[in-house]
Amino acid sequence: MTNPKSVSENDDSKNNNYSLQINQWFLKPIGAWPQTDTLGIVWKILVLLHIFTCLIIVALIMIPCTLYVLLEENDVKLKLGAIGPLIHRIMGSVNYWTLLTRSNDIRDCMQHMETDWRLVQRLEDRDVMLQHAKFGRFMAGICGVIMQGGAFLFSIAKAIKTTTITVDNETFTMHPMTCPIYSKIIDIRFSPVNEIALVIQFLSTFIASCATVGGCSLAAVFAMHACGQLNVLYTWLHELDSPKEGNHVAKQKIATIVKHHLRVLNFISRIESIMNKVSLAELMGCTISMCLVGYYSIMAWETFDAAKITSYVIVYLSMGFNIFIFCYIGEIISEQCKLVGEMAYMTNWYKLEHKTARNLVLIIVRSSNVIKITAGKLFQLSIVTFGDVIKSSVVYLNLLRTMTM
Repeated sequence: MTNPKSVSENDDSKNNNYSLQINQWFLKPIGAWPQTDTLGIVWKILVLLHIFTCLIIVALIMIPCTLYVLLEENDVKLKLGAIGPLIHRIMGSVNYWTLLTRSNDIRDCMQHMETDWRLVQRLEDRDVMLQHAKFGRFMAGICGVIMQGGAFLFSIAKAIKTTTITVDNETFTMHPMTCPIYSKIIDIRFSPVNEIALVIQFLSTFIASCATVGGCSLAAVFAMHACGQLNVLYTWLHELDSPKEGNHVAKQKIATIVKHHLRVLNFISRIESIMNKVSLAELMGCTISMCLVGYYSIMAWETFDAAKITSYVIVYLSMGFNIFIFCYIGEIISEQCKLVGEMAYMTNWYKLEHKTARNLVLIIVRSSNVIKITAGKLFQLSIVTFGDVIKSSVVYLNLLRTMTM
């Protein structure tokens, strides 16, 4: 099943880096890319300063906006207008914190992937792994384009038009912010404070979006790698149908299959432990945000503001896609894990020596206990869950319309 002479170790590292390259693009700008132990102290200090700066930028927008919603604004519709962007930053902060605190576990998963590339050396098996790596990379890229694009289009559509204010018989123009700021902290109506606040707001949007995209894209790449490993197992099980080398070789093959199966399940368990908090934040946050974006679209439709309506539709689709990715990952991993047991059951086990064939029971029994990807260990992520999220957001939207219109 393996051929150590087929591929060099350098190719293993290249394939693993290829799988994770897009994730690096999202996580390195916010300092959330896992660092190796070989880094010097100076570099580690610079990374900590980078992370601290990112956290400060997000807090400079998130905290004043929270105070604005709670203490300053009395109009319900204006409060609702600020809550949506505020939730986006809260979700991004939760994801950012999770990525930072689970950095060592994420690095272990990456090293696990690289070891898998070394263990599976047969060219046809590596082709299967590479196909799944390409699909995982594609999903990571799509996540970035849709989620980052949606967040920035929403911010640009809000800030592109200037509003006029009159203070002491003087007229000023300002750019409105998606996250209003508590006026008792700082007055952003006047230049250059307005422009500076706008730049900080865009930076905070970028950081929160990178954290969200980073978590989602990591989940996609890890899940596709696990699926690639499971598909390799299917090939190995299929080869047990007509063993030509004799009973001793068949026993060795089954032993290799059992070990690799347990290795894949261990990797999936790690994915679940890392991503369940991120999934919960996304599940709850996107449900509320999709409800609010639907509400914003109805409000914009009354004045037929084409720019805002377009941005709201894109944001709604990006959030729906975000939830779909998590639910799709949970669904496909569960199905693929079950399929290992079915493949073991469907082999021509009767062609094997009876003591050897009984070892297949280990695989079947272990596959019956499926590892489920969950949101906070509360909800199983599946296509059914995705449908429930969409229905819940529509129910909340109808409730919101009833209360405010």
